[in-house]
Amino acid sequence: MSETIFRNIMLASSNDSEPSEKRAAAVAAALEVIAAKALGAEGTNVQLEFNRLSEYADRIQQALTVE
Repeated sequence: MSETIFRNIMLASSNDSEPSEKRAAAVAAALEVIAAKALGAEGTNVQLEFNRLSEYADRIQQALTVE
């Protein structure tokens, strides 16, 4: 995992972060995942990936929720 993704995931899961900071960090982590996918997979439809950005960020935040 890249250092940038790790840092953003840690910020998104921090109890000290405001909800807007957590969302921004989840979006940043999702953008890093999209960038890695675009660099590593020929034929990646970047527009489609950007259209899924919010869904990816939602999934990251959902995955960080501890019940």
